[in-house]
This record gives sequence, structure tokens and C-alpha cells, in this order.
Amino acid sequence: MNCVMKNSEHPVEPRAAVSLYGASVEYALHAVLWLVEPRDKPVSARDLAALQGISPTLLAKIMPRLEKAGLIASSEGISGGYRLARPAGEITVRDVVDAVEGGRRLFDCKEIRGNCALFNGSPPSWSASGTCGIHAVMLRAEKAMRAEMAQTTLLSLARGIRYPAGFSDQVGAWFDDRAAARQDARVSAVRAGATRRKRTTQA
Repeated sequence: MNCVMKNSEHPVEPRAAVSLYGASVEYALHAVLWLVEPRDKPVSARDLAALQGISPTLLAKIMPRLEKAGLIASSEGISGGYRLARPAGEITVRDVVDAVEGGRRLFDCKEIRGNCALFNGSPPSWSASGTCGIHAVMLRAEKAMRAEMAQTTLLSLARGIRYPAGFSDQVGAWFDDRAAARQDARVSAVRAGATRRKRTTQA
């Protein structure tokens, strides 16, 4: 039975783990990793989402944040899409995380150490002297975490992923086919519109 037994009569379902960073960070990192390898044409957010089986709506909201942070650049039009704005070796995991999450902190200290009931609302100076020990631990942990993310670039991350030989070429061909299909659909739509207008004029 997948539950924590508080007592024999009242089972309590375990609380689902909540991550510090949400799915948006995972989506963003996976998306930009497919932009590390230069391609002839920019890649659309919809194609990036389709390739990975993730929400195109959510990814469409994430990409502008990365662009605003100067990590990716966009081009408009039927053949538009995204490219990295800087070399992959100059963009870190921390850059992406901060662009998506806005510099979320690991810990928000509320300084409750001065709330002890024995202080009767007037905490002595020693109770709040220096940095709270708990806060200090969290600051060190955050510093270590951010240092790790800062020293890991998209290039090093991409090089650490092992794909079968030829898989990258397959992905490139898939992106090209999707772009070509959109272009063909656009041309067909323009021609159909022109035909309808001509028939209307002749009627």
C-alpha cells in the first residue's frame, strides 16, 4: 500500500515532492540544447515542443523569456524561429534558469528567531545578532548550487549527452522537413486565396 500509516484507521497519502524549479526550467534547457548545433534554418518553438512531446503553449511562453535575457534570437515569418544569440560555450545553465525563473532564491528567511515567547515581544539584541545560523546554511547551499550551474555551459552539457551515430542528422532532417511543410502549406494557401479572389472578380 502506497501510503503512510498515521494510525491503523486513517491512512495518509504521502505528500508529493515539490521541486525548487518547475517544469519550465526543464523545458527551457531541453529546448536550447537542440539549438546548440548550428542549423541552416531557425527552429520554431512549435517544432521544438513537438520533437520532445511537450506543451507547445507552455514552450511558446518560455522562449520569449530566453530571448529577453539575450540567450536566443528570433526571426519572424513562415521560415522564422529561434537560434542561440551567443555561442553555446558562453551560455550557462544558470543563465537559462535565471531567465525562466527570475533569480528565484533557495530560501527566504523570515527571521523568526526573534519571535520566542519568552521575549514577550521585545527580543534582546543577542537574539538577532549576525546572520541566522539556518539562513547561513541555506546561503552556502545556494551559493554552491548556483556555482555548479554557472560553470556548466550549454556546450559542455550537450557534449555530455550521448546519441547514437547519425541521430543528430536525423533531428536536423526532421526540423528541415517540418519547415518545408510549413512553407509548402503557406504557398498553397496563398495560391488558393488568389484563385478565390480571381473567381470572385470574374463572377
